[in-house]
Amino acid sequence: MSVFEHKSFDDHEKVLFATDPATGLKAILAVHSTARGPAVGGCRMWTYDSSADALTDVLRLSQGMSYKNIMADLPIGGGKSVIMRPSGDFDRAALFEAFGRALESLNGQYISAEDVGVSPDDMVNARRATRHVVGLPEGTGDPSPITAQGVFMGIEAAVERGLGKSDVSGVKIAVQGATGHVGAYLVKRLAEAGAELFLADINEPALKALASETGATIVEDPNAIYDVEADVFTPCALGSIINAETIDRLKVKIVAGAANNQLETREMGAELQKRGILYAPDYVINAGGIINVMGELDSRFDADWVQGKLRTLKQTLGEIMDKASDEGRPANVVSDEIARQRLAEAAEKKKLAA
Repeated sequence: MSVFEHKSFDDHEKVLFATDPATGLKAILAVHSTARGPAVGGCRMWTYDSSADALTDVLRLSQGMSYKNIMADLPIGGGKSVIMRPSGDFDRAALFEAFGRALESLNGQYISAEDVGVSPDDMVNARRATRHVVGLPEGTGDPSPITAQGVFMGIEAAVERGLGKSDVSGVKIAVQGATGHVGAYLVKRLAEAGAELFLADINEPALKALASETGATIVEDPNAIYDVEADVFTPCALGSIINAETIDRLKVKIVAGAANNQLETREMGAELQKRGILYAPDYVINAGGIINVMGELDSRFDADWVQGKLRTLKQTLGEIMDKASDEGRPANVVSDEIARQRLAEAAEKKKLAA
């Protein structure tokens, strides 16, 4: 099967497969849309079971970035990249410099930043070979705190609609991937706001430290996080966690978290709706990081602008959930329709301007 027949291929503009035997680099860079500007999205490094899994991930993630950026009304397109983590020891600096060379070959059509498994220092190494990276330490740095802030605000919007509460005080929230870049910041913010937290993560030492700091309850088996009786399930790890095997285990009223591509299939949104579970579309609620990154792409976008955008994002998320409720349709379907319409309008405008 070629890329064109892949179930997650969505008329992506470009998909680049890049290898560098000297460093062990095996990467896929996907440009989904440049209708609003250069594609922007992070680079993820992960231990994939196969190159097919890596391809599925990058196709879905890059499409999600197009939707995320257009819904946040940013003057950029959507793209993403993944690196298949080499087995054994490897020269990390050399690997990311090789990634930078692959990135440079796209001539600025795709701008990368850090994502799961990648740090700002990795982007510094990539910068040796290309200028098309953001999220650098001397720039806006790690976008995770702003992503977490946006997710926190989105959870507030979901709690208001799903529970009828104006804040998260006393709300039971089960967090998956609690010690990750975004998860840890979010957990601390939720704890400060008085939420009752249940945390799961594969990093046991970090999990114990975070639970001790926040007074949260540890879910000893990470897989048991789906079974926790709570008000909100907050996924902050990898995607496809709402699937046929997990959905009936959920004992919550709301799913709202930072992870990308939380629904294994689009149909899972309808399955959540059938079970009376309110869903906050992931690419809307977790757009804070890319909003923050705009500060490196255009100096006009300062801290006040970022905070204003986060407030608008919360409003947009609320409007999507309200529309879905009024029309009796899944929130992800409503959100996807809006995103696709905006992308189509942007593409037509770009075509007319050419």
